[in-house]
Parts: sequence; structure tokens; C-alpha cells
Amino acid sequence: MDGDGTRDARGTHANPVPRPAGPPEMPAEAPTVPPRPTRAPGSPDGSAFLTWLRTPRPQALPGVWRFGHRPRPEEEPERVPGRQLLSGAVIAFLVGWLVWSLLWNGYLGGWWLLPLYAMIPDSWAEPHSFASVVVVYAYYVLVAGIIMVAVGRLGRWGEIWRRYGPPAWRGTAADAGPAPAPEEDPAAWPALRAAGAHDAAERLAAEARSGLMRDVDHARIARAWQGVQRGRHSLATFTSAVLSHGAAACPHPSGARDLPVRRARHDLVTGQVRIGAAADDARNPYAYRGAGLALGPDLLGTSLLAVGPAGSGKTGSLVRPLTESLCLHALAGRAAVVVVGAAGADLGPADAYDVVVRIGHPDSVYDLDLYGGTTDPDEAAVVLAEALVGDLTDQHQGGDTRRSTTVLAQLLGPFRAVHGRFPGVPELRQLLEGAPGPLAELREGLRAAGQDSLLRELDARERQMDRPGDVGGVLADRVALLDRPAFAPFFDTSGQSRPFSLKALDHPVRVRVDLPQRGHADASRMLARLVLAQFTASVSVREDRSLFACLVLDDASGVVTPEAVRAVQRLRSAGAGVVLTLRTLDDVPRPLRGPLLGAIGCRMALSGLTPWDGQDFAEVWGKEWTEARDVTDRQIIAETPAGKAVHMLRRVITGKAPTARAVTVRQVERERWSASELAHAVPAGHAVLSLTSVKGEHAPPLLVDLHG
Repeated sequence: MDGDGTRDARGTHANPVPRPAGPPEMPAEAPTVPPRPTRAPGSPDGSAFLTWLRTPRPQALPGVWRFGHRPRPEEEPERVPGRQLLSGAVIAFLVGWLVWSLLWNGYLGGWWLLPLYAMIPDSWAEPHSFASVVVVYAYYVLVAGIIMVAVGRLGRWGEIWRRYGPPAWRGTAADAGPAPAPEEDPAAWPALRAAGAHDAAERLAAEARSGLMRDVDHARIARAWQGVQRGRHSLATFTSAVLSHGAAACPHPSGARDLPVRRARHDLVTGQVRIGAAADDARNPYAYRGAGLALGPDLLGTSLLAVGPAGSGKTGSLVRPLTESLCLHALAGRAAVVVVGAAGADLGPADAYDVVVRIGHPDSVYDLDLYGGTTDPDEAAVVLAEALVGDLTDQHQGGDTRRSTTVLAQLLGPFRAVHGRFPGVPELRQLLEGAPGPLAELREGLRAAGQDSLLRELDARERQMDRPGDVGGVLADRVALLDRPAFAPFFDTSGQSRPFSLKALDHPVRVRVDLPQRGHADASRMLARLVLAQFTASVSVREDRSLFACLVLDDASGVVTPEAVRAVQRLRSAGAGVVLTLRTLDDVPRPLRGPLLGAIGCRMALSGLTPWDGQDFAEVWGKEWTEARDVTDRQIIAETPAGKAVHMLRRVITGKAPTARAVTVRQVERERWSASELAHAVPAGHAVLSLTSVKGEHAPPLLVDLHG
């Protein structure tokens, strides 16, 4: 494992080396087989892990990469230009040299030697005495040192050392200090020792020192210990598991202890994943300039929206690191993640997920539950109506979603009462189209079961079919998008497949859903709305909200609906969040753009944004009060030879002509980022990112280098 928490992707056990067979004609001296290694290859000891674990992670502003971070002051200190700084240092040195020369040659008298004569005894005043020579030259060194310290402070030699000397060469990485005391060493597990679990703490500390513990193991065991503190698990059970399995205790249900491959830098102690660095730009606050930028559950809990054209880095620079981080959190028992994207998108290998649903792919092991795992017909109708016609509804209450929910409930309830399950896609399409055979079968079944109330629901549905403007036809047309040969094996409700339900978000599960966008774009958008609706409905009824749940939509085109915006606003209190990416805000209806940007806490505008998209971001980021400085310079003309000489000296030192400056300072209100700046001033590979944490802390729009 290296300093940022990544590890070698090689195996954890060495295979025995086979004995090579020599040529038949050569005599028999057998080659020596090297001994079997006692540790995993690439992990000779746990020094790298201990260094990573002990690295300081100070509290920082929202979004700052805390691993080894060195805080900067809030305000930028006044910086002297380099030429002026070096010129002043040279002149100060020459002044000090001149003063020492005048003292040494006696041009200023001998008064500076009086302290020396007053302190030394008369016995040391003999000529060529060793004691007198030592004392006299020590006094000379003391006086010379005082002069150099004085001129060094006047010439700012310390600033030159910090700016151009070895402190600037070492960079900003945190130095590894000595091992902390056991009561402060995170590798010694002081919390376990304080609770009396000394044996478990010793076993874990030994595993860390021997190189058998990874960052995921540390995070997973820390999460299990939190369960003990909250009373969900007993101390005896936890201690027994640690003593039996060491760093492999409390495993994830999959048994995996890491991802097959990592691309981003992760820090599971703080839960952050680094996505770039704040640019050293005047528009960024000074405290952020040059600092690493990272995201974690504390920020994703307010949801994130990223907008940028194709090729701007949404998937590779944002979605892929976030999915890796969330999958690592899931392995540590901290999170549940659902990733939705097009088939073939760079969302990580299939081995990094517990469940992979490949809709439309004949080799898919898992199916998607069309009804979200619920048994309540009304709840199923709400979710399904949002998926089918959520993008067609108007902004007024009582629009098509409510009517569609009623229509679906009138059919789903009777069907479940008769068959004990919800209808499949072909059956639901026939019911919505009003096919006489299935409706008659339902009617007979309800009569036989004595379900009079459901029979009245079915009668009401049949009466509404004949009315103009009935939404049943629209619903049937949308269901027909799923009633295709490519989807025939999917959305089965008869129990013959392995459907995945988002009710499983009570557990630290890793799920990827591949959508068949090629040739089925409308069906893919409808399925994305279905997953979003099921996600928001499932996370709101979870019992354990300390388990962070996140839905990542790699392309949210056609997914944003009025109900989706309202549901996103409720996710923060449910311990969940969503990550949405869009190529342009034109994929969102105009009335929903403002509410969407207001409901999302973290907003990212990538390079290549259009000016009209930039205008929406500029409005939501608002304005700020800044100081506008109007500077007027008037050159000073010297008339005397002495004045001209002084002006020449000033020009040599400062590099500028002597001027008289008049400064006028005004407080003005300006946009943080204008639409024109967002469209034309964001370099390639950069983005402007604003952040909001679940605690309400804010970070202003920051220019971020996504490759930093």
C-alpha cells in the first residue's frame, strides 16, 4: 500500500516455484529452489501503511484534501516583487559590509570596543595571550553577527530563504514525524484499549506492523467498532472476530477486501477521494489556492450536479473516482452505491460490483425489479408512473403523474389480488390497452375471491377507457417501449429470474445498472427515471441511515422531473445523495433548471459550457461584494542632478520609474463567475465547482484543475 491508500494489485500469496528440469545429458546438480516468502509480494512490512495512517489530517475548509494538508492563511499576505526583494537584500548586505568596514578600520572610533575592555580581566590583556585572542575574536564575531541580523531583517533575507531556498524545494508534502505515543497512535487502536479490548487492539496493531492490514480493513473494522459503541453489536462478539481473523474480521458479504484496480487517490480515514487541485488563480480564495480538492459523503450528501459537453471529463475525472470511492466505502460497510450508465461506459470493472444488471444483454445474471420490491400496489403505482410519464407532466399539482398513478393502481391492485404478483410488461400493456380477455379474467377472479372493493376499481378503469383524454393510452405507449424482443427475458414477475430490488440499500451493496442506450434511447431514459424513483422511495424508509446511500447517474438526460427535484431535496435528511451529469442544461425543462440547481448542494460547470448554461450557473452562484481599486500613476520629473540620481537608483531597485500614485477604493457588487467567464475563461481540463456540506458549510465557486 502506498501513501495515498492504494495498494499493489498483485496477489496476496506467493505460488511455489516449480523445480526446472535440466537437459537429460547434463549431470544431475539440481537447482536450488528459493524459500517460500512469508509475506505478500510488494508488502515487506507495514511501514507504508503506518506512514499513511499516521499522516496528519487537520481540519480544513469544505472540499480540501486533508491528507497531509498544510492550512494557509485566509488572506493573502503582501508579496514583495522578486526583483525588489533581491535588490533590497543586496543593498542591505552592502550597507552591513560598509558599517563593519568603518568599525574595523576605526573611522567610527573605538567606542564599540568599550564593552570588551570592561568585561575582560587585566590578566588577559597581555599581548599574544591565547585567552585574549579567543575572547577578542569572539567579540568581533558577536558584533558582526548583530550587524548581519539587523541588515538581514531590513533586507528580508528570511523571506528570500523561504521563497527560493530549500523550504521551497521540499514542496508542501507533510513530513513523516516520529511515531506518536500509544494513546495517540491510530495504529495502536486507543479506542479499543480504552474500552478494555486490549487483546483485540494488540492483534490489530500486530497485523498493521506486519503489513497484513489495508486501508479498507482499517475502515471496515472502525465501522464495526462504531456498531459496538452504538449497541448494535456486543463487545464480546467483536473481540472474538478480531482475535480469530485479525485484519480480515467483520468482512463484507462478498468477502472482498479491496477493488481489483484503483485509478484515483483515496483516503478512507477521512472518506475523501481526490478529484483535482484548486488552481492558483486570483478568483479562488487564497486559502484554497494550490490545495487538493476532494469529495466525500459529507459533501455528496447534498447531491452533486456536473454539466459539461462530451469529452470534458465528466466520466473519467469525476464519475469514475466517485464510483471507486463509494465502492470502497461499501467494502468498509459505510455505504451502498448504485451506478447507472450506458453499456460500455468507463464505470470500473464488473468485479468491482456485487450486482451487475445488464438490461437487454442475454448474459445478464440479474434482472431489474420493475416495481422496486414493494408489495403495496399504491406504492408501486407511484414509482411506475414517475418512470413512465414523469417527463410529460406539467408543473401543477394534479397533473398527469397523479392521474397516471390512479390508473396504474386501479390495475395493479386487482391483478395482485388475483395472481399474487404484479403483472409483467406484456400483461401490463394489455391491461392498459383495455384488452377484453385479461380484463374479463380479472373480473372473474375478483368475483370468485369476493374482492368487491377491487372490483369497483376495475369497473371505474373500464369506464374511464372510453373517455377522451384518458392517460391509459399514453401509459400503454410508454410500456410498449419495454415490450420489445430485446427485453423479453427482463422484468419478469413470475419468479423465474433473479430480480434486483433497491430495497437492498439497507446493506452495503455495490450495484451497477447498464442501460441499452444504443437503439433504445427512450427506454433507457425511462429506466433511469425508474431507478431514480425507486432509489428516492427506498432510502427514505431505511432503518439505518448511518449507512450512506448514493445513486450515480452517468447521464441524467430526460431524468429530471418535478417529482425528482422534490425527492432530491429530501435526500439530505435521509443520509443519501445523488450524482447527476448532463451534457447541457437544455436536457432539463426550462421551468426545472432553477429548482434543480437550488436543490443540489454541489454544482460543477466543466470547460466548454455554453453561455446560456453559464447564465444559469451565474444566477445560482449569485454576486459578492469586492473592492474595486482605481489607481492613477503620475510620473515624477526630477529637475536637479541629485534628484535624477535618486530616481535612477529607485528605477534600478524597483524596475519602475518613480511615480506618485493615487488610489481610490470602492465597494462594488459583482458576479462570482459571469456567464462569459464560464463559457470562455475555463481552461480545458478544468471546472468551476461550488460545494455545500451536510452541516451547512459552503465553499464558493472554485476553479479546479481536474488533472492536478
